[in-house]
Amino acid sequence: MSNETTVSGGHTEYLPLYAQVKTLLVKRIGAGSWKPGQMLPSEYELAAEYNVSQGTVRKALNALEADRMIVRRQGVGTFVARHSRDRALYQFFRMVGPDGSRIIPASVVLSQRIQRATRDQAADLGVDSSAMLHAITRVRSLNGKPAIFERIYVPVDVMPDLSVEAHTQMDEEMYVIYQERFGISIVRVIERLAAVAATAEEAKRLGLKAGTPLLEVHRIATDVGGQPVELRISRCDTRRCRYAAEVL
Repeated sequence: MSNETTVSGGHTEYLPLYAQVKTLLVKRIGAGSWKPGQMLPSEYELAAEYNVSQGTVRKALNALEADRMIVRRQGVGTFVARHSRDRALYQFFRMVGPDGSRIIPASVVLSQRIQRATRDQAADLGVDSSAMLHAITRVRSLNGKPAIFERIYVPVDVMPDLSVEAHTQMDEEMYVIYQERFGISIVRVIERLAAVAATAEEAKRLGLKAGTPLLEVHRIATDVGGQPVELRISRCDTRRCRYAAEVL
């Protein structure tokens, strides 16, 4: 493997060897060559396969670990990261208590239906404007009190049989469901924040007056290959929680 890689358009981009190896490993994980929870070949085996040093492979694996795509267990091996409820919450749930303490949400699905994507939803998810979406509405409670009203949109073509039970507390996080049922791992989210006024429905579900200020978190979640697979709009009552994000 050389230090040079060719990218789209015929232009040449120079990347360190470890970055090239990382890119190849990401593609293989995304293609399902290694499933969530499955052990990867050893550093020695990967180095031989890609004709690079073990040090180069180690740097590539370190980068994947930093991206939370793999888990390394000393003396055991390296595994494709598997979402669990706690892991998904720790990695992706940004709301904390007013004092910064971690809060575990409880979620109840209100409804699920299939609808045609709006222009904005199609743009966010990178799908055609005629695409059909699973539309899930739920309320998340913090410390026993409703605090977050969420709308979740997932392309039907990506997860045709996605189904969640309404009017009961969810036992699993959505990202765990995506991975366990469809083999789709969420590895990155992009969020935008805005101040909004509660609609009549949101106010009713959260026990507020219509027009009460809420924090809107607009999230696009992407899989291993960088493909958007979920759009999530969360309207949060920040009297009981705060948004907290770690910037590296």
